Amino acid sequence: MVLMNPFRELTKKEWVLWIISFVIVTVSNIMTGDVSLIKLAATDIGVTALIFIAKGNVWGQILVVIFSILYAITSYDFRYYGEMITYLGMTAPIAVMSIVSWLRHPYEEDRNVVEINTLSVKQTVCMWVLATVATALFGVILTALDTPNLFFSIVSVTTSFLASYMMLFRSSWYAVAYAANDMVLIILWILATVENFAYLPMILCFATFLVNDLYGFISWKLREQKQARAAG
Repeated sequence: MVLMNPFRELTKKEWVLWIISFVIVTVSNIMTGDVSLIKLAATDIGVTALIFIAKGNVWGQILVVIFSILYAITSYDFRYYGEMITYLGMTAPIAVMSIVSWLRHPYEEDRNVVEINTLSVKQTVCMWVLATVATALFGVILTALDTPNLFFSIVSVTTSFLASYMMLFRSSWYAVAYAANDMVLIILWILATVENFAYLPMILCFATFLVNDLYGFISWKLREQKQARAAG
């Protein structure tokens, strides 16, 4: 895969989706009257990462690493330790591994796009076993840390792991897991916003993430069919 300017690859529809998403999360940060540069950077980088991931471009994974760090800081502020630990200890490291994986598996007809993979039975079984272990382990840790909204925080760990795992192995179903994670996070940040209105941008952030992940699933599925036809 070639590391080139990813904006050059965006279609008109994708430019519209990215601009609308970018404006929504930016304006929402300003409207709270309590602008946090970390939250602003996290939300803007997050929506940008997703549009590149939808293209199967490795720059999306690079931005996920940056987003994970900034999002972890935001989560720490509200004592969402599950989100902080998940993104620093799981999402960011797996994104780094995904960068390597994607660079090593470009699609031959388009060196800027990753080759999509179908999970084997072994990989699928391994995914669910590891997801169960991660959920149990984080459940114990988050309970000990007296994490707010514990149930949803634990569910977020599970959906985040599934999404990251499928992203690493280049499966188009990553987007479904991320969409599920987005819905959980919308609930988590609604609960946080009830206590502090300054967290409103995080709700809108993950609402736009949800739209982008659904677009990503459609985009990957269409690309997957195209690659399968070319291979067959």
